[in-house]
Parts: sequence; structure tokens; C-alpha cells
Amino acid sequence: MPILNIRGVDINYEVIGDAGPWLALTTGGRRGYAEFVSFARKIAAEGFRVVLHDRRNTGSSDVVIAGDEGEEVLCTDDLVLLLEHLDALPAFIGGTSSGARMSMLVYQRHPEAVRGLLLMRITGGDFAAGRLPEMYYGQFIRAAKEGGMKAVCATEQYQERIKANPANQARLMAMDPEDYIRVMSHWLEIFLQGPRKPVLGMTEQDLRSIAVPTMVVPGNDKTHASSNGRAAAELIPDSELYCLPMEDQDVALLPFSDWAPHEATLARVFGEFMHKIAAR
Repeated sequence: MPILNIRGVDINYEVIGDAGPWLALTTGGRRGYAEFVSFARKIAAEGFRVVLHDRRNTGSSDVVIAGDEGEEVLCTDDLVLLLEHLDALPAFIGGTSSGARMSMLVYQRHPEAVRGLLLMRITGGDFAAGRLPEMYYGQFIRAAKEGGMKAVCATEQYQERIKANPANQARLMAMDPEDYIRVMSHWLEIFLQGPRKPVLGMTEQDLRSIAVPTMVVPGNDKTHASSNGRAAAELIPDSELYCLPMEDQDVALLPFSDWAPHEATLARVFGEFMHKIAAR
């Protein structure tokens, strides 16, 4: 797959589709884009070009633990630079979970780059706010304190990053554990700022300020409770709420693969929504 060096970081990406409006889709958590390929192909068949990429520190892209800004801000600006390189701006921006949060951040930082937003499985509420800081940062800070960079590299998430991009191991092992702890602690502090609901890190004013057409598809687990998506859709002025025929599950997190039976329906609904906007 193509690699683009953005601000010193090799970013792995793929474009699916040959013609039509551009859509950038971002996965949740720190997962690579592979889980979106099937979904992206269905959307591309509706007449779109879909950009998938592994954010820094995910998938096959470089792991680079550095930066004074928050990790999500760094990833947001990387995406806009990638789309600029592809001559794909302005574009529709969307994603699931942290990818939805990042999509809103793209609008906040680069409103001129966004034609519309597709927000799936919005993250919010006390359960998510209590769980995610440990998942993204706490466990790795603790590993570095207890066993240095060797212990960090031995964690399951970093083993995945090293397997996908073996150069990541040398890059991580070359880091001073104190530098790693400092950056990750700084990112954790930024992540903890802001409100908890309905959208983690987004104020109600942030949501009311979104001035592009937006489609919201609520999630159905404790991290992505459907109530958060519904509340966000009520606050975003030009938004449409689309609910899949599913009930909330009393589980911490459901994988996006559980939505596979609904991909064709979502692709059609998103396609109709984006074509309507593009025709304005």
C-alpha cells in the first residue's frame, strides 16, 4: 500500500474507488484501517473515493511518541495533509468511536476542509471516560515505569504495531523511558480535559458550532451508548440521526465487525446523504 511521509512520520494509506466525491474514514481506538476495507468498498460502489489510513501509532504506520500537542490533534492534522496531498479537499470526513471524535476535531481545526461529517458510535459518558484513559495511556506509562521500553514493546498493542511495521521496535527501543513517560503523561492530561458527555472532549458549544451537514449513527455498547449519539444529533444544527435496528448491549465494547451485517445498508444511507450534499 502507498506510504506518505507526513511531518517525518510514514503514514500507510489506501484509496478505494476511482471517481466521485472524496470521503476519509477513520477507525476507532488505535486500530489500523484494515477493518474498514470491506465497508469502504461498499461505499465506493455508491460512487465515491474513500481514503483509509493508519494514523500515526496505529496499523502499519510509524510509532512516534513525540509532540507537544495532543495525540488526536497530531493525527487530525496528519489526515488533512494526506488529503491535501491527494488533492481531495474539501472532503467528507467520518469514522467510528475515536475516529468520529477525530472527524469533529478535523472540522474544529480545518472547517474549510470538510464538506460533511459521518459520525458512527460516538464515545461519551462516565463509563467511557473511566475506561479509555487507562486503555490508551495508563497501562503503557505503568509498563515503562516498571520495565522500561522493553516492557512497553512487550504489551499486546505494541506487539501488533511491531508485527505490522518491524521498524517500530528499533524506534521504540531507542527512546529514553523517561521521555516516553513524559509524552504519554502529557497526552493523557490532554485526553482527560473537557466534558465527558454526550461526546468525550467536546463541549455542547463545540457541537452546536458544527455548520456542515452531519449524519449520526449511534453505537450500542457501554463505551458508545446510543444515548450519546442521540444527544449529539440534537445539538448539531444540520444533522440527521440514523439508527440501526439494534439494542444497546451491556458490554464494555463491541468490535466494529459486529456491524458487518449492516455495512450494505450504511453504505447506501451514507451514499444518499453525501450525494444529496454534493448536489447542492
